[in-house]
Amino acid sequence: MTEANENVGIQFIKGKNEKDHPEIRLFRNLDGKKGKAVYKFYKPTTITLKNFKTIQKMYLIDSEGELSTKKIDLSISEDHVKEVKSTYNWNSEKEFERFMRFASRYANSLSHN
Repeated sequence: MTEANENVGIQFIKGKNEKDHPEIRLFRNLDGKKGKAVYKFYKPTTITLKNFKTIQKMYLIDSEGELSTKKIDLSISEDHVKEVKSTYNWNSEKEFERFMRFASRYANSLSHN
C-alpha cells in the first residue's frame, strides 16, 4: 500500500506535491448529486511571490489519475502568499465517488508519513 501512497498528492506545480496540509470542507446540494470541496492552505510551500502568477490549476493526483480545478483564490501580502483557497466541484454521484476515492487515498497517505 505504501507504493500507492507515494503517488497521492495535491499539486499546483506539476511534479511537486504541496507539503502544506489543507483544511478541507465538503458541501453537497440537497439532491446529493452536485457539490464541492473547498481546500484552504494557510502556509503553501509550492506557491511563492515569484511564481503565483503562473499557477493555473490545483491537481488532485492518485493511482487512478488526476482531478483538477481552475478555481483558485490567492491571498497575498507584501512579503508572502498568506492563503490559497481552491474549490473542486462535482456534478454527479459518479464524480463524487471518484473524488471521495482520491480523498480517502490522500488521507491515508498523510497518516503514513
